[in-house]
Amino acid sequence: MNNDITYYSTRRKTVKAYDESKKISPENIAKLKALLRYSPSSVNVQPWHFVLAATPEGKNKIAKSTDDLYPFNSGSIRNASHVIVFASRLETPEGYLEQLLVQEEKDGRFDGDLETFRAGMDAGRKMFINLHKDKFNDLNHWLDKQVYLNLGQLLLGAATLGIDATPMEGVDTSVLDEEFGLTEKGFTSLFVVTLGYSDAKNDFNATLPKSRLPYSDILTEV
Repeated sequence: MNNDITYYSTRRKTVKAYDESKKISPENIAKLKALLRYSPSSVNVQPWHFVLAATPEGKNKIAKSTDDLYPFNSGSIRNASHVIVFASRLETPEGYLEQLLVQEEKDGRFDGDLETFRAGMDAGRKMFINLHKDKFNDLNHWLDKQVYLNLGQLLLGAATLGIDATPMEGVDTSVLDEEFGLTEKGFTSLFVVTLGYSDAKNDFNATLPKSRLPYSDILTEV
């Protein structure tokens, strides 16, 4: 396996057409699911939910969000091996925050004085949540940003597995929310990611070189 992260960063491209005959192995799907689960988030708030579609029926439900407004994305959704809907929490109720603490305790995050470390984690998490809720008035935006961190991890991780991916904001999120009952579960969809393998004959982006601004424009070293 190539361990050069630059190789994967430059290899990764946004696929414009998928080979519907090529499927991701169950072993690699398990690895992709682990990437989703173990993504970083501020104060470990983990404000995400995912819908993973592998069947024609599931992918067709997702494609309903593109057929009318963004038909150029429908083919990729239907032909990809797997498709993931990324959703973000609408709120962080007390019950959910307690669920996080219970899981952290179960996973051994509170060594030593259990009650002290548990209370400190709870207070720290609530401090940031309340800052964004009461002072900055951008709680939902802040929660959404944590989900986008997850997206970055998935894209690079998929590239290391030789799996192609396409992040799509060109979806009608209200359709996705309705199709998968996300609002009732306390979430709202943000975007979709298609996963699989490029159809080289029809993917115009497959052979195009990457284009990025030079380091002199984007990086200040001090």
